[in-house]
Amino acid sequence: MIAENFKYAAPSSLQEAYELLHEYGDDAKILAGGHSLVPMMKLRFASPTHLVDINNIPGLAYITEEDGYLKIGAMTREHELEESSIITNKYHVFTDASKLIADPQVRNFGTIGGNIAHGDAANDHPAVMLALKAEVQISGQDGDRMVSINDFFHGFYMTAVQHGEILTEIRIPVPRNKFGSAYHKEERKVGDYATAGVAVAIEIDDNGVCTNAGIGLTNVNPLPMKVERSEAVLIGSRLTTEDIATAAKYAAEDCSPSEDLRGDEDYKRHLVKVITKRMLNKAIQRAKS
Repeated sequence: MIAENFKYAAPSSLQEAYELLHEYGDDAKILAGGHSLVPMMKLRFASPTHLVDINNIPGLAYITEEDGYLKIGAMTREHELEESSIITNKYHVFTDASKLIADPQVRNFGTIGGNIAHGDAANDHPAVMLALKAEVQISGQDGDRMVSINDFFHGFYMTAVQHGEILTEIRIPVPRNKFGSAYHKEERKVGDYATAGVAVAIEIDDNGVCTNAGIGLTNVNPLPMKVERSEAVLIGSRLTTEDIATAAKYAAEDCSPSEDLRGDEDYKRHLVKVITKRMLNKAIQRAKS
């Protein structure tokens, strides 16, 4: 199908983008990479009257560590996450996820901010953000505000970004102890939505005790899901085989998958249990190495 008619604008500054969003009203949509929005427009699932393309706005693509945070600009492309030395040396969960997102053509233009702001539990980065306990910076004419990723997803394609606002930055606390992270999803073929996916982040002190743990799930819950019961089992533990097995069991029990062509509920819960255990072991190995 072909998208309905729309008007297109390409502002060269954030201020200009805010003004256009307010001028055009609720029917305006922000265009970043476009790999989520454009297919929806072609299928007529979304029919914005105006597109505000933010690709020409400078200063929204960067990866840096400062002030105790890993800071990632919202317009940072997926391939930049794969190539960044900061990411590849420490934050392996991003390289794990980026390599599983569609194909190189998509990753060359798709943005991390767009992946999150789309508000889809089937996207990969929401689970990664939940595991890393991220915050997102949302900007508008009244200034910037920080929102915990735990409070960001409000419903299907609904997020904390309000009319006239733009997600501009992701902030992740820099780990204080030995740190490891990992992500994997099962998919029927390259580019398909995940049947199930799990992101894990672990910190371990010099005594071998887990000081911080994060687990996020992909496409097995109506909203991107943080598995709090599993995290609680791990924090303060020595990450024994039994601790890992219990955390994986809780992740499988607490998610709410729906039956579809990718599998029934029991199969998806089984996948969550298996992948959680594997990713925990992988993250722990990375932390210790």
